[in-house]
Amino acid sequence: MENIKEVELSKLLPFPDHPFRVLEDESMREMAESIREYGVLMPLVVRPVEEGVYEIISGHRRKYACEIIGKETVPVIVRELDRDASIIMMVDSNLQRENILPSERAAAYKMKLEAIKRQGQRSDLTCGQVDHKLNESKSRDKIAEETGESGRQVQRYIRLTELSPELQQMVDEKKIAMTPAVEISYLKPEEQKLLVETIESEQATPSLSQAKRMKQMSREGTLTDDTMLSVMSEQKKPEKNEIVLPYDALAKFFPKNYTPHQMERMIYKLLENWQKKKQRQHGER
Repeated sequence: MENIKEVELSKLLPFPDHPFRVLEDESMREMAESIREYGVLMPLVVRPVEEGVYEIISGHRRKYACEIIGKETVPVIVRELDRDASIIMMVDSNLQRENILPSERAAAYKMKLEAIKRQGQRSDLTCGQVDHKLNESKSRDKIAEETGESGRQVQRYIRLTELSPELQQMVDEKKIAMTPAVEISYLKPEEQKLLVETIESEQATPSLSQAKRMKQMSREGTLTDDTMLSVMSEQKKPEKNEIVLPYDALAKFFPKNYTPHQMERMIYKLLENWQKKKQRQHGER
């Protein structure tokens, strides 16, 4: 059985490049109140980095909850782990959480993939380029097996790390779907910056077909301000089973300053309320 010791919060450092956000939301406040009443039931897992100072592997949210209620120490389990083993454990412990954002999952998968690859390379320092590619494929499949994702899906998530922070946020907010996001991740940084500006001016995000065309234009060196605007200003063709409502027909029901995205969100909200009302009425019968 591992020893548990009390450590001052000031002696605990966050894990470098920790990809999971620690937010003071309702869930965090509930955790803080639970710790206030019952204490920290699950010790943090840490590793020593210098005398008396530790790096958190698992337990960033618990530490923050303790800070909220003014707790000065927290129980920890100290493990002697190297950097790569710590990364793998940190990612695995956090992937069990609910409501992980796509950008968080993407960064976590990439960190774990690189850690697994480094571990494999250390056991075969003479491997060539083909071996490195095989090692990456095997590492990706290992992550897929452990997370229940396909190897292809893991690769798609990792591609999201190539997006600019602004575009990653749009994916997190579900303004851009996963499949077009993967395609535009191949755009050059300056092209992605231009895309963000075009999205803001056109109040529209790229469809999969538009994203694929911009990716091809980027490869051919023909993606410019004008060609991107031409692609993004096209009216999207409705997908199968998709309903398209004319903007003019909807605009009269909303304030003039509402963007199409705000209108869409409000429509969904009204439909959800209508559905709940129908369910209540059905339950009263």
